[in-house]
Amino acid sequence: MAGVAATVMACAASAVSPAQAQTMIATTRGPVSDQMVPIPTPAQPRAITLDTGRLPGATAPEAWHSQYGSVFARNVVVATLTPFLPDPAKANGTAVIVAPGGGFRTLSMQNEGWDVAKALAARGVAAFVLKYRLNQTPQDMAAFDQSMKAMVVRGPGDRPPADRAAASLAPQVADARAAFALIRARAEQWHVDPRRIGMVGFSAGAMLTMTTALAGTDARPAFLGNVYGPLGAVTVPADAPPLFAAIAADDPLFGKANFALIDSWRTAGRPVEFHLYEQGGHGFGMYPKATTSTGWFDAFARWMTMHGWMRAE
Repeated sequence: MAGVAATVMACAASAVSPAQAQTMIATTRGPVSDQMVPIPTPAQPRAITLDTGRLPGATAPEAWHSQYGSVFARNVVVATLTPFLPDPAKANGTAVIVAPGGGFRTLSMQNEGWDVAKALAARGVAAFVLKYRLNQTPQDMAAFDQSMKAMVVRGPGDRPPADRAAASLAPQVADARAAFALIRARAEQWHVDPRRIGMVGFSAGAMLTMTTALAGTDARPAFLGNVYGPLGAVTVPADAPPLFAAIAADDPLFGKANFALIDSWRTAGRPVEFHLYEQGGHGFGMYPKATTSTGWFDAFARWMTMHGWMRAE
């Protein structure tokens, strides 16, 4: 996630001081001085517009910027889904919707989107990057940067847990549901088993993933990946899908909170795998880092293999 944006995840957090905010920004990745630089909207020829319409009341157009050698989108007003399909000779019939993070104000499209999808496709999984609609931010880059810093200092306030967040995330959940519906409608074309569509999300994308699973009615993901998202307690349905969760202990947002989500899954008797890395900060995604958190993707792939989702049926 973008350095400042990563720290404004919609989380249950109290306000922090400017000094604490700078520490949180610094621990995400790279030096605090790394700048957001506006860039032209990249070509996205494979992106498919979802049928959820424009974000109600939106006036600021979609904009993109670079930071930390990666690219980010903000002011997304129309949701899209971009397929990354595997070589037909490797395809195993499993699909994963990838939900980048960014505090519902920006999206880490490369580090938590395209790069994840490419890695999944290389292992035979059909991956689909969800560019979901976002809360509006100032169009001017400097004003956007200042608004994000102000939000960090102010603190985002409490949010309901994933099983009760559907109302506050209505546009985003609608986008996720539409993504599942589209993949199922084109399952034959994309060589996907409609019973084997999972979802993995990062930070805010993890919140969306969990809310989609617990309150997204017809989405019905086959499995879930929660990568450095909040891990608070939820009510787990009897048929909840298997869950993979990963977070770093030094995550400035969620690393010091409880991990009751894991206990919720275990108490419900549902499959769950949890990786707590000593170091990694927040927003490590697919960035190469000298921490064991970099191994989360291989662990996720092994977990999928254990469940049979890497095997063609």
